[in-house]
Amino acid sequence: MAGSVTTVGVVAVVAAMTVALDAVGGAAVTARRVAGTADAAALAAADTVSGAVPGYPCDAAARVTVAAGWELTECRLDGLIATVTVAGAYGGVPLDARSRAGPPDVSSP
Repeated sequence: MAGSVTTVGVVAVVAAMTVALDAVGGAAVTARRVAGTADAAALAAADTVSGAVPGYPCDAAARVTVAAGWELTECRLDGLIATVTVAGAYGGVPLDARSRAGPPDVSSP
């Protein structure tokens, strides 16, 4: 009888740890996806503001973000530098990522 109780306890602990690790892992993967989308959206906006691609920079960033299934919450232009913020969620937990892109800074060595 004691062995059965111990076995049930061990199985319950392992199951709880599996669920917790799955949640943490899923949140980490989703956060990286949101960050990758922010990077791609910033690059799309920077390409557009530089004239390499026709269109409006923030529209280009929004298209990339929507195609990935997230939401563009901020798009700012400072000269040729684009800064975007992308938001998403995992299991009701809000996640956001900010990225900026533009030409290289040639003034620094």
